[in-house]
Amino acid sequence: MKKLETFKRLIVLLMAGVSLGGQIAIYAHYWYTHFFPSVKVLLPFWMKGHWLIVAVYAVLLFCFSNMYGGMRLGYKKIAEVTFSQIFSTVIVGGITYAQLSLMVMQLYSVVDYMSMLILQIIWIFAWTMVADYIYRHVFPARKLLLIHGDRPIQAILDKFATRKDKFTVKKCMHIGEGLDAIRAEALGEYDAVVVWDIDDNDRNQILKFCYGQSIRMYIMPKIPDVIMKGAEELHIFDTPMFLTREYVLSIEQRFIKRAIDLVCSLILFLIASPFMLLTALAVKLYDGGPVLYKQVRCTRGGKEFHILKFRSMRVDAEKDGVARLSSKGDSRVTPVGKFIRKVRLDELPQLLNIIKGDMSFIGPRPERPEIIKQYLEVMPEFEYRMKVKAGLAGYAQVYGKYNTTPYDKLKLDLAYIENYTVWLDLKLMLLTLKVLLWPDSTEGVEVDQITALQKEKEYRKEKEE
Repeated sequence: MKKLETFKRLIVLLMAGVSLGGQIAIYAHYWYTHFFPSVKVLLPFWMKGHWLIVAVYAVLLFCFSNMYGGMRLGYKKIAEVTFSQIFSTVIVGGITYAQLSLMVMQLYSVVDYMSMLILQIIWIFAWTMVADYIYRHVFPARKLLLIHGDRPIQAILDKFATRKDKFTVKKCMHIGEGLDAIRAEALGEYDAVVVWDIDDNDRNQILKFCYGQSIRMYIMPKIPDVIMKGAEELHIFDTPMFLTREYVLSIEQRFIKRAIDLVCSLILFLIASPFMLLTALAVKLYDGGPVLYKQVRCTRGGKEFHILKFRSMRVDAEKDGVARLSSKGDSRVTPVGKFIRKVRLDELPQLLNIIKGDMSFIGPRPERPEIIKQYLEVMPEFEYRMKVKAGLAGYAQVYGKYNTTPYDKLKLDLAYIENYTVWLDLKLMLLTLKVLLWPDSTEGVEVDQITALQKEKEYRKEKEE
């Protein structure tokens, strides 16, 4: 199995290398035949200079493709890999276009640039389909043994079912069947064991057994696991220890984070002003109602503030005064609202919240006090996410979806808090650009998810009794 995994990794890296190599080769061709002839009259180049130009392009393309997931051929869905590669190519192409314009000291002709970009996109589509076909036929789906407790498992089974090319759950075993039976079954014809929400003692026993037998495991983390993942490793005397600090961000981290927020929000506000004006006109002309929607949300320490959004729902959306999450196909959303939500234009007024200091660019999304109260009844740990300032986007938005369950969103937010670095903020800002254009992240919650909190509350009550 170890040799197979090594071989699989090498094949994936090779396929990703061919994909990037094709794009770099197209750029190198255009540099020699189209771009350089326009530059050489102003800038003399030696052969090493050509190599440097192509190398800079290659490094940029590798970094952006790796960050956006474009190199994960076979691991991610073919549509997402293709989108990530095209998105990375467009960004690097934009940087290249700016570079060429600086070299010729005027805006470079877009004809050559667009023809190069179109050729690269055709290559991406063609090779990604070939690579995905190779991966699916060389590496079959992993056969999984799912071990679970009393909580319903249909949700996770549905998630695995969305990637039948990667995973096949062959058998589910309840922890009540006994550890001996589970150990014996785990030694069967399975490629991995999935441990799904069982008691810590049982989980530790299964973890030790699988680790000792070199069996691959997928484990659903609990809140303490996420907190410990961000702990600092220490060696006191001759004993290894983990340290979780009493504060989240140091004073220098808070200073740098605030400086980045101010600079970026001011620049983006100026750039986005024309789009904000057009959005305001569209909202106003549709039904004559108010353009902005103000709502009380909570930030660090539970402090309340008024969040600003372009109104996307009917004026009487909550005329009964009851706070509701937006659900998939929500009839309260106007046609204009559907569009501005899809392209995230409704969020732009929050740049003013960032400038004011109520929010940050990156952080847990702020919730309404009424919703927080409901969450706290089920998940007392929900208040942990308010250890930092609320954000315009965060881990839960980049790596989850709008309809990701509240418990999973909480773990994603805590993963951000416990692993915070300035670089992580910058990385999430860049990843947010992809999220803005990827449709899966804007879906509303499923109707049955709204009742999930009540079911969870009843489950915990039963466990306590």
